[in-house]
Amino acid sequence: MQKILIVDDEQDICEFVKNFFQERGYEVLTAADGEQALEITKKESPELVLLDIKMKGMDGIATLKHIKEMNKNQKVIMVTALDDQDKISEACKLGACEYITKPLILDHLEQTVEKIMQVSL
Repeated sequence: MQKILIVDDEQDICEFVKNFFQERGYEVLTAADGEQALEITKKESPELVLLDIKMKGMDGIATLKHIKEMNKNQKVIMVTALDDQDKISEACKLGACEYITKPLILDHLEQTVEKIMQVSL
């Protein structure tokens, strides 16, 4: 079973996306902040991380840097409410596979996740 880690400081978003992907047969882990995301990534080695950019404490860009230092091949999709081209291009330079803007459109999210997961098979 493929593992997805969802990192978002908004608990309701984590739960909503977790339920969506569990119904589709994925094992889903959640983290409320960057520090927790790093611990879970180290311990669980998810195939994919859905990472919010704007979080309290360590933001998504800093978290992405640390994740890539641990495993440069880790697949990460950035999720952002901001259509901030600077942040998006910085995330891409750091190795994010893709980015998705909020509000989440579940069909688009699912297609993007499946596309990235296919590449990793």
